[in-house]
This record gives sequence, structure tokens and C-alpha cells, in this order.
Amino acid sequence: MSTLLLALRNLLRNRRRSLATLLTMVVGLTAILLFGGYRSNIQYGSLTGFVQFTGHLQVQRSGYFEEGSDNPAAYGIRDYAALMARLRQDAQLGPLLNEVTPALQLGGIAGRFAANVSRSVLVNGVDAAARNRMLRWNEYGVVSYAQPLALEDRTADSVVVGQGVARKLRLCGLLPVGMPCTQPAADSNTSHGGSDNTPAELAALSQQEAVPAGAGAAANRIELLAASQRGAPNVASLRVVKATNMGIKALDDLYMAMHLQQAQALVYGRDTPQVTAILLQLHRTADIDKARPRIRTLLAQHGGGQDLTVLDFRQLNPMYEQTSQFMDSMFGFIAMLIGVIVLFTLGNTMSSAVVERTSEIGTLRALGLRRAGIRRLFLCEALLLGLAGVVLGVLAALAVAALINNSGWRWTPPGYAYAYLILVRVGQDLPLLLGSVSGMLGVTLLSAWWPARRAARQQIVDALRHS
Repeated sequence: MSTLLLALRNLLRNRRRSLATLLTMVVGLTAILLFGGYRSNIQYGSLTGFVQFTGHLQVQRSGYFEEGSDNPAAYGIRDYAALMARLRQDAQLGPLLNEVTPALQLGGIAGRFAANVSRSVLVNGVDAAARNRMLRWNEYGVVSYAQPLALEDRTADSVVVGQGVARKLRLCGLLPVGMPCTQPAADSNTSHGGSDNTPAELAALSQQEAVPAGAGAAANRIELLAASQRGAPNVASLRVVKATNMGIKALDDLYMAMHLQQAQALVYGRDTPQVTAILLQLHRTADIDKARPRIRTLLAQHGGGQDLTVLDFRQLNPMYEQTSQFMDSMFGFIAMLIGVIVLFTLGNTMSSAVVERTSEIGTLRALGLRRAGIRRLFLCEALLLGLAGVVLGVLAALAVAALINNSGWRWTPPGYAYAYLILVRVGQDLPLLLGSVSGMLGVTLLSAWWPARRAARQQIVDALRHS
């Protein structure tokens, strides 16, 4: 206790220098925590978004992820309902699962003859109720931009499209007010179901599937052309019930979701329906490594001889890993830069204190204080500065983070379709908080070690002779 009191008095002897060093530590720690909190919000937010849409894990046929996205019929999973039941009912895996649901992904051409337009789309056949339960997953309490899928409790011919798809198909009534959209012009060709922009196959087949006037035909009806399992074209007349913003522009311009049964009818017709993936969403992300080997065991036992593989959300969404690595490298560089600044600032402060108090050091040594005591005294001074710096730095970071989180600031990342809130997770990210505080205290003690060692090694006679 006497050492701590003496260290505190020594710090107060030169208040201006101590205050300048303290401010350097406070500003440095505040900057580290704010950028670290921003990084954490991006990482947890993107993780939440990917897990909501793709699940933590997916069961697929081997090779589908690399080669099969344009040929779902060749990579279908047979008897998927029985396999899903096995996964749900397993005593080890079942308690870890939040949701298990099938999905069928296929490509197609969507056309709207009232506007003489068509475009390629990426169709997701889903169980709407299960998918909405997945969208409610939010383990980390982030601001979720996921919107409920509007297919639940809708008719079998209902579909949801991205706003980019709706704009290209000129479904202007489904778009937000103010979004650019060219209204369809009347054209005599529309009455015959064809135009220069519409594939001939889609135009011909659409006449067979067309909804008669007065029988529920609506301005938001489209036709979808897809290849069936046997290679023949198949067409369905569909009703667009909502255009949703998918966040990423490239996806927004391709996205279409429909009921799983409708998608299966397009691909498999009257044959036994299959799916291209089984999505598994866990309660906790940390359970992935526990769930994966058990899933593989169950697939080997009950997979019916199919060559099935298990992919996690990082493999399914390479953007997540790339974004995390970029943010981690930036955070590491900033933390290292600030650490070096604090290291030299505090080292210079302690070195100046040693030079100024050389006679005092000699006196203490002459009175019987051992070298370890001198070293401990200077380290205590640095530790007190460090403790004051981390306390004030954490408080300042929490205050600034609260201001940022309530400011409503937004920005649109490259390639994204709408602006995201700028948020900082400081108090919610305990590993970041503890790691930054520990790192700052470690840098403080490291910067004081060499000056303290040099002070302790001074000869008593030389120190007393110093003026």
C-alpha cells in the first residue's frame, strides 16, 4: 500500500506530463474500442443475415455447390422428408436444432407479357412457415434487416421477387414510392402473348397456362419458364405478391421465392419430388463443430446410399469470411499502431521521471530500499496510469458509442441495395472489451519495464552525486 501511495504522489508531482500521457492512453483505447465495436457489429450482423437465409449447416449432394446450381435435377436428395425426421428426432442433434427445412433452387426465365419484358431469375422453392421461423433467429441481438417472407398462408401460385426483378419486369405497383420504374406501354403484341423481348418458348407455353380474363387475372401475374427433370421446358403462371429488398444488388436483381411444391412441380412434374438442400439452423453458432460430425454419422446411416455432404455457412457464403478477414486485419493494424504510440509515449514519460529523480533513487537505495523495490515503484506508477487510462477510455468509448448508435447515421456498402445503420458494439462485446483493456495494460507495463530496470540498476554513489 505504501508503494502505491508513493507512486501516486510521484505521478501528481508532474501533473502536466502525467495528464498528457493519460490522455494519449484514453484516446488510444477509445479509438480501439470504437473501431473494434464497429467491426463486431459488421461481423455479427453479416453472420446473422447469412444464418437466417442459409442456416448454419446444409446437407447437399456432393458437387452440387460447385457444379450443380444450374442443374438441380441431377443433384436432388431423395427421401428428404424421412431424412429430416431422423435429424430432428436424434437424441444428440435434436436439442441443438432451431429449424430443419428443405429447399429447392433452380434457374428460370420470368416473363411479363403485359410489359413485353422477361429476365432470368434464381428461384428458391421453400417451406414459407419454416423459412419465416429461420428469419426470426437473432442470437447476437443485432439490428436485423430480414423481412418476413410473404408466402406464408398464400395460394400455391404466389411468389415473392427482389425489387430489382420487379423493376425489370415493370411491376411498378409493388415498388416503394419514388423508386425508378418504367410503366408498361400498351402494345398490340401483348394480346398475342409475344414480343421481340420474350423467348419464343415462353410465349408459346404461356398461352397454355394463361389465366382467363375475369378468372383472377391481375396486373402482377408473370410466367416462369424452367427446365424439367427430363430436359423439356415447363411453364407456370404465377402471381407476384411482394417485391422485397434483398440488400445485395446482385441478388436483388435475380431473387424469386415460391412455395416448395410449386418449384418441385416445375422440375419434377409427376415424378417423385426431391430437394437440392436441407437447411439446419442451430440455436447457437458455437454448436456447429458439435453438430457437424453427428449429422455426418446420421447421413451415413440413413442417407440411402446417396453421396451427401455437409457445408457450413462460411463455405456457403465466402463473402462472410472475406469480410471478417478484412475487418480483422484493419483492426489489428489500428490496434498495433495505437499500441506503438502508447508504448513510446509512456516509455518517454517514465524515462524522463527516472532522469529527474536520480538523486531520489540514490537516497532510497541508501536508506535500504532494494533494487526490486525501485523497479516495483516505477511499475506501480505505470500501472496506476494504465488503470486510470483504461477506466476513462472505456467510459469514453461507451459514451461515444451511445451517441453513434442513436445518431441514425447510415451508409450503403459497395454492391448493396440499401443503406445500413452505423452501429458500434462496445458494451455488448465482452471479448473485445476484456481484450482491449488487457492489451492496454500489457503495453503500459511493457513500456515501463525498461526505464524501471534502468533505475533499479543505478549505483548508489553515482545516483547521489547526480544533481
